[in-house]
Amino acid sequence: MSLDGQRLDSDRYAVIPRTLSFLLRQNEILLIKLASDREGWSGRYNGIGGHVEIGEEPMSAARREVLEETGLETDQRLCGVVNIDTGGALGIGLFIFVGEASGDERLLSGSEGVPAWLPVDQLSDHDLVEDLGFLIPQALKARSEKGIFFAAYSYDNDGKLQITLTE
Repeated sequence: MSLDGQRLDSDRYAVIPRTLSFLLRQNEILLIKLASDREGWSGRYNGIGGHVEIGEEPMSAARREVLEETGLETDQRLCGVVNIDTGGALGIGLFIFVGEASGDERLLSGSEGVPAWLPVDQLSDHDLVEDLGFLIPQALKARSEKGIFFAAYSYDNDGKLQITLTE
């Protein structure tokens, strides 16, 4: 399709693409304990990810983010897509990936935070970013079924996260 055919209009809803990766090793999942300067999420565990840069597609961005934040090179598979309505003209398109780590590679820490292997069955014992209790089970289910899940996030008037899963 030509650029003219894209019908770009600044009045339309726009989405900023991001990735979030969950890496597995036996019964553990690799999360990152976010740095103290991360407003709202400081000290909490999250998946590994970030923004898709200009000229990148989501898979390459996911691999790049994992390499930058952990030092690991991994193969990953798309397992979910979440549209996040922030209440404004800009939203977020979140691409969820799951991959496997091969063994006991040394993890790097950086400005984003400190990566850590956590037992999957003990995640409730840790301070997780709000939506991980939803995302991780959905991503692992999609991975095992070789499928992709779709969801939408929005926020109510009190700023509380609302999650809708498309069946």
